[in-house]
Amino acid sequence: MLDPKWVREHADEVRDAARRKHFDPSVVDAYLEVDRDWREILTRVEEQRGELKASSKRLGKMTPEEREGALAAQREAKEVLKQDESRVKELSAKVRELAMLLPMPPADEVPDGKDDQDNIELERVGEVPAFDFEVQAHDDLGAALGIIDIPRGVKLAGSRNYLLLGDAARLERAVLQFALDHMIARGFEVVSVPTLVNRACMEGTGYFPGGEEQAYLAERDDLSLVGTSEVPLTSIHSGETLEADKLPLRRVALSPCYRREAGTYGKDTKGLYRVHQFWKVEQVVLGPADEEWSREEHKRMLGHATDLMQALELPYRVVNVCGGDLGQGQVQKFDIETWMPSRNAYGETHSASRFHDFQSRRLELRYRPGGGAKPQFVHTLNNTVIASPRVLIALLENHQQADGSVRIPEILRPYMGGQESIQAQA
Repeated sequence: MLDPKWVREHADEVRDAARRKHFDPSVVDAYLEVDRDWREILTRVEEQRGELKASSKRLGKMTPEEREGALAAQREAKEVLKQDESRVKELSAKVRELAMLLPMPPADEVPDGKDDQDNIELERVGEVPAFDFEVQAHDDLGAALGIIDIPRGVKLAGSRNYLLLGDAARLERAVLQFALDHMIARGFEVVSVPTLVNRACMEGTGYFPGGEEQAYLAERDDLSLVGTSEVPLTSIHSGETLEADKLPLRRVALSPCYRREAGTYGKDTKGLYRVHQFWKVEQVVLGPADEEWSREEHKRMLGHATDLMQALELPYRVVNVCGGDLGQGQVQKFDIETWMPSRNAYGETHSASRFHDFQSRRLELRYRPGGGAKPQFVHTLNNTVIASPRVLIALLENHQQADGSVRIPEILRPYMGGQESIQAQA
């Protein structure tokens, strides 16, 4: 959500944000019109209340004849006020509804573009492996090793579901625990969060309205399964005012995540790339309303993830996401794309985003800067640390061997009891 006063004074910038993000710019004008009507009638209501209060005071000084006429006029004025108050309430709800659709302007350095094909590569790290044998895709490799069973996963829960067996399940737990330890060593507090949350959390973080089709909803209880622990982590202090000396708050969570993948029919249907249920370690930071600090923290969070990818011995690249591929609230986003031999391409595995006060305004999440300054909205940032099973695609495919086994990266071996490779079971 944007500062209403700022929107009124910078309407062209908001329209430009809509254009760059490929949103419908008409919502900006619709918002401004309803906001103007709401403020006009609100002013009128306040004047009417003042006049009624003054007229009530005058009643005591009137003669009975004068009072009778004044009371009749007052009853009529109260009826008009009642109607106008109802209109204020109606317009206030409409203002909020439209405000929830306004896009946050992207940073100047965000490239223009329509979709992920227009993202700009910033760096490429690691050597793409050159195999001297026929490369297997992760699902074929996993089936041959007896560690991935997609058909039975589909039998249990429908398309885009899977089973990880034996060493695949152990490898997943190893990489997730390594990711947590990696972030703990960097000063992040681990939090165990709910993965069923109320609508206020989904709206506060910008996933609703507009993302309902991607969420699994528990309508009976008006709850939603989260697609990322960003939602509960960012919402923990909603409605609160934090002390400046408590910032920044750096937290990390491991949680199951759920996405319906609506609109992706026929896309990435093979293997583990696009599934309904997965695990993710997510980092979230709440900090001061300071542009320079946000930029530096964004780079620092990205570095946590790229350092982890290097530890896993995986080749990757970092891209600056274009305007058309940004979400409504993102000021800027960097994606990490990891090399996946079966795709003969880099596939997205991480997204690092900064939001300024877009989420905190929705969540009513402020801090006291000190020095007598009035409370301000915090800046929020988040980034994937690791997500599975997508990371398993890269681990299995990049580290596969000619004999059909898979080498386990050295950093993960302590988490696998010293095991150095995954072999087919006799």
